[in-house]
Amino acid sequence: MLNKMSARTVSALMREDAKPGRHGDGGGLYLSVGPGGARRWVFLFRWRGKLKEMGLGPARSVSLAKARERAADAREKVADGVNPIAAKRASTSIPEFGAFAVEVVESLAPQWRNSKHRDQWKATLANDAAALAHISVDRIDTEEVLGVLKPIWSDKPETASRLRGRIERVLDAAKAKGYRDGENPARWKGHLANLLPARQKLTRGHHPAMPYADMPEFSSALRAREGVSARALEFLILTAARSGEVRGARWSEMDLQKQVWTVPADRMKAGKEHRVPLTAEAATILEAIKPLTGGEPDAPVFPGTKGKPLSDMSLAAVLRRMKIPASKASVHGFRSTFRDWAGEASTFPRELAEAALAHAVGDAVEQAYRRGDALEKRRRMMEVWAQFYFSAAAEADVIELKGRAHAP
Repeated sequence: MLNKMSARTVSALMREDAKPGRHGDGGGLYLSVGPGGARRWVFLFRWRGKLKEMGLGPARSVSLAKARERAADAREKVADGVNPIAAKRASTSIPEFGAFAVEVVESLAPQWRNSKHRDQWKATLANDAAALAHISVDRIDTEEVLGVLKPIWSDKPETASRLRGRIERVLDAAKAKGYRDGENPARWKGHLANLLPARQKLTRGHHPAMPYADMPEFSSALRAREGVSARALEFLILTAARSGEVRGARWSEMDLQKQVWTVPADRMKAGKEHRVPLTAEAATILEAIKPLTGGEPDAPVFPGTKGKPLSDMSLAAVLRRMKIPASKASVHGFRSTFRDWAGEASTFPRELAEAALAHAVGDAVEQAYRRGDALEKRRRMMEVWAQFYFSAAAEADVIELKGRAHAP
């Protein structure tokens, strides 16, 4: 048998730009490159007239030489009239979905920027897929997957969509380890897409956002409240930042002299460093709260109990204590409020507002040529936003702002 692959070929197929599909080595051995980036060794063979696929392990941990050994062993079994998949199962303890899901999540954890993603995956698979927990991964079929998705597919479309993708990932891992074969029952394209309503036809949840015209009145009520959480929420509004970025901020990220907050890449959703211009009002909040921790570089800017950062629910609790209905406003929704103000009540360019929100604008080529982050232009926009936010007469300021905005 002539081997078609070399170590260099395998190395090239491990790169991100490798073409999805099966890449043959000969004798039924293939390196499968999935559309989601998974690389695994598989052995294809005919059994009773049907094509079967046997997982031989992930390509990152199984070498080409080892994959060839496993494929050779499987070929011998086929020649002897033994189904290698059945033989492997007979000699291997098949794990239950719940335990195996925990194992998969832990193996994926290093690729996530913080432990929050790991905890979210664990919670989703343990709670929303609880019905699968004690079923061995080789016995899970389409009906069982639908059994956990259907009850929440229409009422909680975001949760259901994430759950489906995570179940698919766990079952793909089970196949790669040889615990199951055949199609993935949680696969969407060409499978569940024929059994469940298309995602775009579902009602997607949006974070309730306060109308920007209500912000001046809201600012007065918020400023009257005491406490670290209230100041953190005010800072979030002035910077148009995400809750996690504000709650996780450290003093080492703040340059009060240059009035710039630099959020490191590992704390940004897009994984890219983000500079935030600090208005005089935002800097005042920082100066006022600094004595709580002494401004030590590793100390949280907005400390919670025992010097730790504020909890995930702390900012939402401020709105609740202010008796603002959850259906009318949310912490994350203030980013939308800012975006609406920028688009409707000012003449600042769309690109500038999107940059303030740390959103990518344009295609890859356009982004490559746009090297700068327009910090000073964004500073002017955030100053005008702060003036509006703290103004007493919203309508008058909206008219005035349209005349003061500057194009880049």
